[in-house]
Amino acid sequence: MDKVRYFNNISIKTPLAQIYRRLGFRKGVTDLSPRDQAETERYIETALSHIRLQGAARRLPVLLEGKSTVRLPEEAIFESRQLAKFLGGSDEILLMGATAGPEIMAAIQEDVAGRNVTRGVVLDATASETVDAALDWIMAYYNQTLRRQGKRLLPARYSAGYGDLALENQRMMYHLLAFEKIGVEITKTCILVPEKSVTAVTGITS
Repeated sequence: MDKVRYFNNISIKTPLAQIYRRLGFRKGVTDLSPRDQAETERYIETALSHIRLQGAARRLPVLLEGKSTVRLPEEAIFESRQLAKFLGGSDEILLMGATAGPEIMAAIQEDVAGRNVTRGVVLDATASETVDAALDWIMAYYNQTLRRQGKRLLPARYSAGYGDLALENQRMMYHLLAFEKIGVEITKTCILVPEKSVTAVTGITS
């Protein structure tokens, strides 16, 4: 069973297409003037200056029992028929998490409170998509090692609060990743703080 691996400075290519999609723009459908595009991209750059991507990941053995029980080490059990089906024949998983850090949330909250709501929306979209891209980066990192072992990750990932995997399961993911070591906290209602923080799981297959 692997220990948690931490990534303190994740560097990614800015996911511009995904950010624009989250903002509601559709290529060939949404008309965006050069002036508006320039302003949006200035706001994206502002967001990036406030984001510090960090992550954590851990390979763990998994035992699927019945149609809905997913058993992990440290007495962790997830009850989810959809997660069990998603993991399929995997006997290992990759548990992962990423955060954009607290600074971007402070900037978003300041803007949304009234200083510049439009910029706040762009900052929010940028933070969401860059954290998601950080999970892509972690998966690509592990796939390099797994290929040498004749294995690979499933292309998709699954998060607590999705489908029939209750949000409460995020507490166990948080514990298994010791996510507090990179400054992430979890509330009594299982919300991660800073808000732009995520956890996810995917299967390892041959």
